[in-house]
Amino acid sequence: MKAVILVGGFGTRLRPLTFSIPKPLVDFGNKPMILHQIEALKAAGVTEVVLAINHQQPEVMLNFVKEYEKKLEMKITFSQETEPLGTAGPLALARDKLIDESGKPFFVLNSDVICEYPLLEMIEFHKNHAAEASIMGVVVMEEEGKEESRVESFVEKPKHFVGDKINAGIYLLNPSVLDMIELRRTSIEKEIFPKIASEKKLYAMVLPGFWMDIGQAKDYLTGQRMYLRCLRKNAPEELFASSGDHVIGNVMADETAVIGERCLIGPDVVIGPGCVIESGVRLFGCTVMRGSRIKEHACVSDSIVGWDSTVGSWARVANITVLGKDVHVADAEVYSSGASIQEQII
Repeated sequence: MKAVILVGGFGTRLRPLTFSIPKPLVDFGNKPMILHQIEALKAAGVTEVVLAINHQQPEVMLNFVKEYEKKLEMKITFSQETEPLGTAGPLALARDKLIDESGKPFFVLNSDVICEYPLLEMIEFHKNHAAEASIMGVVVMEEEGKEESRVESFVEKPKHFVGDKINAGIYLLNPSVLDMIELRRTSIEKEIFPKIASEKKLYAMVLPGFWMDIGQAKDYLTGQRMYLRCLRKNAPEELFASSGDHVIGNVMADETAVIGERCLIGPDVVIGPGCVIESGVRLFGCTVMRGSRIKEHACVSDSIVGWDSTVGSWARVANITVLGKDVHVADAEVYSSGASIQEQII
């Protein structure tokens, strides 16, 4: 079985992090966000993943592929567009990689979606309904049961209220859908799904558990809180275990991170590999990425600290502030209310 992950965007909403690395490789829960999806696809029986990338991504994405093809024992290939093709055009471009003699449906995922990925359930749902296309989440439905329904019409980002379901950006498509897509800039949501819905062949499975599009800082942090809560329920061994009272709620910390004395960490914190958290630090609702140092008595809240950065002693980073790679906040400085820092601060 095969899958396409749409990674062609430029990640403008996650700048300055995406000035240093493509958005799919930005860490989420201490691993590249796209790796969450690839691992879920492997668990669902997918053996080949096609990454639909743009013309600016190949080198760094190639290094990622070389590393994880071996680790996951999966085939990971590229389909590279030379001009923007929207959300459907990349499928036409990758047609030869997706079509084979098996005739099996293939998954399509947006690269910045985080959830519990019930992909095995989606395969069963698709078979049971003899669907041409199945999606997770939709806006207007014709009810046929408590958990599932045929889509009567499909409206992407409606201006007026039309229903209480949203498109979650995870699809399972029959190869025949490719015959509807021209090799040009095309929207699968605005051009392809409405046509399939009109033919009564589009079905929607209600997504269980949590879901978040983590493509911008505020939603990234909300998604992180949901993800850590999910781990607490389903895989508590992946969370930081402490016998003291300096950890509150759900915290993930890499085993190589060093945490000093008299700190108060949590809730909803992720600390990456090689990080140093000095004494007296307060962290909550934040991510501290690989190789960063938070100096004594600093406070980071509801913010993202990018790779190899430093927050000085008694400094404050708060309220959806994002530090890019190798940013150095001076002692006692305060950054708040959505600041995005991409240059070194001396």
